[in-house]
Amino acid sequence: MSLTCYSPHAINNIELTIAKTQFWLRVDRRLLTSALTTEQVKVLNRLLDGDFSDGISSSQYQKVAKVSRATATRHLAQLVEQQCLVKTGAGGRSTRYVLLN
Repeated sequence: MSLTCYSPHAINNIELTIAKTQFWLRVDRRLLTSALTTEQVKVLNRLLDGDFSDGISSSQYQKVAKVSRATATRHLAQLVEQQCLVKTGAGGRSTRYVLLN
């Protein structure tokens, strides 16, 4: 069956689902998913859904995950260490975290 019979929206949803599945398979190979907190999984899924196209800041993480500033910073550092995210920006308030492809 040709993909031309599907709407662009449906194809986009399929591609998004495949990308999310591939991401979680890579993460699963590197570490046990139980090593991630529920807040980290929630934020990673939001990033995978495209909710933060420019990456996520520490303050955005804090709001989405409903955690303190210190916890947000610690969680993001862990996600960078676990090779789930990459730190971008000059540092300070301009620091953003994007998915590692």
